[in-house]
Amino acid sequence: MTMDVAAAGTAVRRGSAFNDPRLRSIFYQVVLLLVVIGVGWFLVSNLIHNREVRGIATGYGFLNREAGFAIAETPISYTPSDPYSRAFLVGLVNTLKVSILGIILATLLGVVVGVSRLSSNWLVAKLAAGYVDLVRNIPLTVQLLLWAGLIRVSAPAPRQAANPVPGVFISNRGIQVPSIEDNPIFVWVLIAALVALVIGWGIARWARQRQAATGQPFHSFWVGLALFIGLPLVVWLAGGAPAAFEIPELKGFNFSGGWTLSPEFAAMLLGLTVYTASFIAEIVRGGILAVSHGQTEAARALGLHSGVTLRRIILPQALRMIIPPMTSQYLNITKNSSLAVVIGYPELVSIGNTIGNQTGQVVEAISIFMAVYLFISLSISIGMNIYNRRMSLRER
Repeated sequence: MTMDVAAAGTAVRRGSAFNDPRLRSIFYQVVLLLVVIGVGWFLVSNLIHNREVRGIATGYGFLNREAGFAIAETPISYTPSDPYSRAFLVGLVNTLKVSILGIILATLLGVVVGVSRLSSNWLVAKLAAGYVDLVRNIPLTVQLLLWAGLIRVSAPAPRQAANPVPGVFISNRGIQVPSIEDNPIFVWVLIAALVALVIGWGIARWARQRQAATGQPFHSFWVGLALFIGLPLVVWLAGGAPAAFEIPELKGFNFSGGWTLSPEFAAMLLGLTVYTASFIAEIVRGGILAVSHGQTEAARALGLHSGVTLRRIILPQALRMIIPPMTSQYLNITKNSSLAVVIGYPELVSIGNTIGNQTGQVVEAISIFMAVYLFISLSISIGMNIYNRRMSLRER
């Protein structure tokens, strides 16, 4: 009788092992992992088999082959005889160019619109609210097509190009302006500007510490600005002050020489800036409203002007609420730059699609897209998180 009870107890304990939430969770996770591995193995093996049947090469060796196609907008030197890897690099530089400028301009416009929505002026507040409500509810692709169409339709043909300033031409091929001929000294001028920025940052940090310790302010902004202008100027003068300009000239149906702001780049930059600024404006407005109204009242009691109150008191506190969602908008600008393919701007995805169609190695091209966008997004996230930690309140 005792043996039967013991056996029954053992059976009950074994049966109740699966009812343990921890063990059951581990079991389900293992099953899910096996299913994911199985599906991944099936897809990869099927892909490899189909590529072997069609005679499509595997790997990234195609990056060393000659590209054989021209790119309309090349911020770095490129010819059709260069390899595919160089073409990818041109696309990456174009993506970074429009993304970085888009982030800067969208931030400036978004802050202005966000502050305007809180203006006591009825007309300014309503115009800002109308801009936000209108732009946020129109898809970005539609806005890009609209900007591209407006720029191409409104601008004249190259032979009838507007010439508002000598050497500057505006046509449906873009805006052509004189450019300074390349010279090795400009590399040292850029290095001098970066050194001036580092020195200026060090002076600003020292000024803050000095003011905290002694209460005496130091005009670090003007000193930093003088360094940023003066140091590169000294290097440029020491290098012989080269200033030979290349003037655009009409040859056939287009201009040659100088520097060109293409309609595709202008439309892409306008679309990203206007669209993303509408979201940033709401983030800025929400961050300002999150600051206690008592801060504004205290500033008024001290006799501070409204502009000084906003710049020195409200916005620095609002930044703690603004930075995290602002990071998402910066990531969106970078990822939305891939929509440039619809208006013909030669960024990473557009050039990669051409390479994939020529080589048949679409999977490798897409994997390069994924790696590049992942690296850029992680870099932005890490940088913004570091800045967010610097701006956060620290308990003593």
